[in-house]
Amino acid sequence: MHGILVGEPIATCLSPSVYDMICKLGFEVRESCDISSIVTQNGEVCWKKITDCMVYTESAQGLDHPESVRLLGPVCQAVHLHLSSLPEGQFEMRYAPALQWTGVPELFPEILGALRSPESPSICLSLMKLSSCLERALGDVSVYLLIGKDCPFLLRDLLASEELAQVFGQPVMDVLKVFVGSPRGLNLRNVLWHGFAAPQEVPPKYCSMMVLLTAGLGQLLTGFLQQTNFTLAHRPFVTLTSLEDLIVFPDVTSEVLSVLEEVMKKSTFILKIMLPYWEVALTKLKSHRFADCAILLLMQLETGLRRVFAEVNECPKRLLTAESTALYTTFDEILAKHLNDGKINQLPLFLGEPAMEFLWDFLNHQEGPRLRDRLSHGEVSLPEFPKEAASQLLAFCFVLLLRFIDEDLLAVFKEKAAVGSLINLAGTYVSRCHPASQLKKQVLSCEGSVGAWPLLPLPEEAEREPVRSEGDSETDVCSSLITEIVAELCCHVPETHRAAHLPGPLPPEEWPRLLHVLCSIPVQTLFCPRAVLEVLAVLRRVSVHCRRVCGQVAVCVELRRRQWEDRSLRSRQRRNYLRLVRSMKLLSPMLYLILLLIALELINIHMVLGKNASEYQQYLRFLKCILQYTENLAACTRQDRNKWDDAVRLTHTALLKIWTFIEKKQMLMHLAEKSTIKVV
Repeated sequence: MHGILVGEPIATCLSPSVYDMICKLGFEVRESCDISSIVTQNGEVCWKKITDCMVYTESAQGLDHPESVRLLGPVCQAVHLHLSSLPEGQFEMRYAPALQWTGVPELFPEILGALRSPESPSICLSLMKLSSCLERALGDVSVYLLIGKDCPFLLRDLLASEELAQVFGQPVMDVLKVFVGSPRGLNLRNVLWHGFAAPQEVPPKYCSMMVLLTAGLGQLLTGFLQQTNFTLAHRPFVTLTSLEDLIVFPDVTSEVLSVLEEVMKKSTFILKIMLPYWEVALTKLKSHRFADCAILLLMQLETGLRRVFAEVNECPKRLLTAESTALYTTFDEILAKHLNDGKINQLPLFLGEPAMEFLWDFLNHQEGPRLRDRLSHGEVSLPEFPKEAASQLLAFCFVLLLRFIDEDLLAVFKEKAAVGSLINLAGTYVSRCHPASQLKKQVLSCEGSVGAWPLLPLPEEAEREPVRSEGDSETDVCSSLITEIVAELCCHVPETHRAAHLPGPLPPEEWPRLLHVLCSIPVQTLFCPRAVLEVLAVLRRVSVHCRRVCGQVAVCVELRRRQWEDRSLRSRQRRNYLRLVRSMKLLSPMLYLILLLIALELINIHMVLGKNASEYQQYLRFLKCILQYTENLAACTRQDRNKWDDAVRLTHTALLKIWTFIEKKQMLMHLAEKSTIKVV
């Protein structure tokens, strides 16, 4: 779908009361304030001058945020004039030691440069990075200095914690609440990170004040550490892994960037008041400041999608920041299936599944990079933020912007091969981070591991040496059962994906190919119901244990082979090694059977919604029996256990349970066939 957003130019995304709070209240008190009453020549913050600006309600139970902001105005102005005129060497000498506690002291000279710059987007970007760095550092204090409690996830909860008040003092925490910790105050962190404030709407003096407050907190913390003999340690940053799975777009070329610069001025997705953010984002990408680029793109992606959300759901007021009594419209609601009132959210229908899958992969799925969460909570190292993440985000934004330009202009841009390619790639995107997609990846990884078993070298004499195994007859029974069950499973492969082969059971050498075919079948992943996610979670645990068995067997075979050739195995160990070799001939097809069963259930996963509560519980119990088998098998095949005969017995029991359940025709593959028959 294509859409041009029309209407009157939007002057602000801040509601009237929020606009007054941020843009007006702090300028009402005109009197000037002497900087020497706020900070000494040595850089010591005089907290009393700042905390005296806090005004409390008559009941003394809460802050009067508006009045506190009004009184803080002159203090912030004095601090801003002080910091923005301070030579860099002086700043380093006075404040650098007090900023070490943040773990990212290199951020502050950058912010100082932004304070002297006429570019308002740089001030906003600095405040965003400072708020996330402050949140991470306060979390470190909470984790390492205070015992027995988890670190609160949200900054507002962190600032409200009794523990931090014990370290810094309640009046100091109240000051922070006015700036970044409450929707009733300035709420600078949320207003910026959620893309509500235009560049010119955030007074630079608040950025300066946040720098000074951060230094002041460092000074208070130093005193606390000296008194208590604690040492502050910083939690390690999160590394964004598995990004290679998410790379769908090629690197943004200079040709694409030049088109993008033109598109930005034409696309109605971008509010004119927000255009400077987009321009700075491109500048940051070109100068290899990938985290800065991603931060600006994410906050503006939320702004643009919020506008589309408000339009397609016919709720124009949702474009503005909410009052303190209501929730903001953020990514959580914008990307949800339903609105708060239970109605269907029209945005996913408008954007289409590929765009929604991309957004969920990059922002929401637990196993995805969760870029906005990671960046806004200070969990990733900004200098090490990967180029690939920023590049993928920019390419997606580019394609999104193209949907909101004039059709004739779009046709001109599409003629450029690089642009047309990006549009095509975006239109075919499928989820990589959804549990169903992750399960496919696990199945294929496990298949590769089992497939490598025949390549494991065995000593020639080991093949010839006789061994008496208690489980020989049981092994034969198992092999027969596996053949029957796999033949039954193959009957439920969708006809469109069955390969022509000779009559009779599918030969074992064809099983890997069938697994790859099944894993190539698309599965609907957007907005999966809870029952589907529960089944996926069990199947994924089964595949994890299968993979563990594969790895353990391979390691054990390699070790015992070397010991056999070195003649360092005792007689009993030699017999055990031979049992292992014989067991592999059973375990290999058994693992393939389980993987085939998982793959078939996965492509029919949504049929679980056709089960009633009792049938669903029976089905879960069956899956958990398979899970129990794979857990026990993983225990038996550990290098320190080597219980290969036990593995055969466990396999026999598991096969009987699988066969019994399949005969009841209660598998999802059976329900899918019944459903097809009804439709026909």
